Amino acid sequence: MAVERIGPPSIAGEREMLRAFLDYHRATLALKCDGLSDEELRRRSMPPSTLSLLGLVRHMAEVERAWFRRVIGEEDVPLVWSEEGDYQVAYDATGATRAEAFAAWQAEVEHSRRIERAAESLDVTAYAPRWGEEVSLRLVMLHMIHEYARHNGHADFLREGVDGTVGV
Repeated sequence: MAVERIGPPSIAGEREMLRAFLDYHRATLALKCDGLSDEELRRRSMPPSTLSLLGLVRHMAEVERAWFRRVIGEEDVPLVWSEEGDYQVAYDATGATRAEAFAAWQAEVEHSRRIERAAESLDVTAYAPRWGEEVSLRLVMLHMIHEYARHNGHADFLREGVDGTVGV
């Protein structure tokens, strides 16, 4: 899998900057997983944590779906891996494959990009049931950058534990 990661611009409008940072972090997660087998991607961190790189990819597919499709897009779709709405199911990568997880994640990223680009402005709002309030597309994009940055930090440690690779 060839992963291209483009650094965000130094000068840009707000929407272009948010979009670029989000895509940068999406590409970073893909780079953290690059070159690993399904077994390596499923390898869990130290007990008691069950976190794995593949679990993070699956989780981020859920997060993309939840914020962009379910909240901003107001689509009535279940989570990717849990019809009951249990976000924790995505973390369990037992038996999961790179092909399955990445296909789902990439599909959700494409949905997210379409929804963001179709939105009139960053001021578009929608109701976020888990938060119990209206949120703007701006907040969703910032929250997604935060989610990826946090989980990419986890991915740093997970990847180092798999094969010693650091950085990216």
